[in-house]
Amino acid sequence: MRNTMKVAKWEIKRNMKNKTFLIGLFLTPILILAFGFIGSLFGGSDDAEHSPTTVHVNDQTGIYPALEETINQSDLDWEMELTDIEETAVEPILETSDNTAILFINDQALETGIVPVYTSNEIDQFFINQVQVLTTPLQALKIEQFGLTEEETASLLQGITFEEITMEDAAASEETAEEAEAGLGADPMERIVPGIFAGIIMFSVIMTGMATFQSASQEKKDKIAEIILSSLTPSDLMQGKIVGYFVLGIIQVVVFFVVLLPFAVWKLDIPIMEYLLVPETLLLVFIAILSYLMFASIFVGIGATMSDITTAGNFQGFVMMLPFAPLVIMGPVFKDPSGIVAQVGTYIPFTAPGVLIMRLSTLEQWPWIEIIISLIVIMASVWIFMKLAGKIFKVGILMYGKNATPGEILKWLRA
Repeated sequence: MRNTMKVAKWEIKRNMKNKTFLIGLFLTPILILAFGFIGSLFGGSDDAEHSPTTVHVNDQTGIYPALEETINQSDLDWEMELTDIEETAVEPILETSDNTAILFINDQALETGIVPVYTSNEIDQFFINQVQVLTTPLQALKIEQFGLTEEETASLLQGITFEEITMEDAAASEETAEEAEAGLGADPMERIVPGIFAGIIMFSVIMTGMATFQSASQEKKDKIAEIILSSLTPSDLMQGKIVGYFVLGIIQVVVFFVVLLPFAVWKLDIPIMEYLLVPETLLLVFIAILSYLMFASIFVGIGATMSDITTAGNFQGFVMMLPFAPLVIMGPVFKDPSGIVAQVGTYIPFTAPGVLIMRLSTLEQWPWIEIIISLIVIMASVWIFMKLAGKIFKVGILMYGKNATPGEILKWLRA
């Protein structure tokens, strides 16, 4: 372990003094930030024309004239009209309407302080805030109806709340109740933000892990492998490279978030840190780390079989594409996170980490049995590939003059 840490420190110092690595380390997030600003400059205008909001009011209290007067005195772009539509009949109307809302004002709404507001899918995003202007006339009606006894005063102080009910909300009310019982939040960002965070970690450490491929090959090309191995074992050298490049990957992640996180918080206007500081994030990051260990062991082992990275054959090139295997089935996984493609991808070693992170970022209720089985598959794969890579590295690092063939690699594995 001591020699392993020495190799790791050597790899870290060597790369941190490398101008190419440092430029890429800081230039990449800066370019992402620059493109984000450029994109915002060419974004759509907030002053774009929009049609007025149609507001149907089912009034059973006689308050409509006061509501209409309040809207006329405001600068809201509304078209209000009375309606006798029942709550059970709102769905077909809203499905064929844009920027439309239906309010139901009755004695029950005044008593409970909750006015149902059904909205179409294309409603103005600020409507639910605008409708609060109707609170004043409704409170005035409550004062008129009640004699301000103690009980009625308490009801008045409760105020009026407009509860937005979209058609999707109405259809998914049953699922929402099940999610609450399962202890998962209804806000999808609570799952998406930790998933993106883990995905960035996995991508960064794997990309730096690919450098172990080049590092092992470069040492063979420079014919310094024998000198290095004269003072430590091949296993120490291989493990040191894996640990060293993992730390470099984490450094890259830290730089990414220091540069990009303030921009994301400002631009997206969501509590990103609140979403990140949850137990689910730890599991997703753990999956990303296991992914790195698995692929890094493969990279360093295969890198030791090459005399020069510029002469990589089809076999070595194929190995380098393994971390991107989940992208092939990304569409079906996001479309149906519980489908057969997503489930099968969860149990295949090369796709399991990426598919698992994608599924856990979209599923509202996590399938813990599948997660546990997948973690066992990934951890077993890490152990197996570490052992196999050690055998390949031990022989391949001292072979010069040509790239090893798949047949030769298979022979080393059997030895």
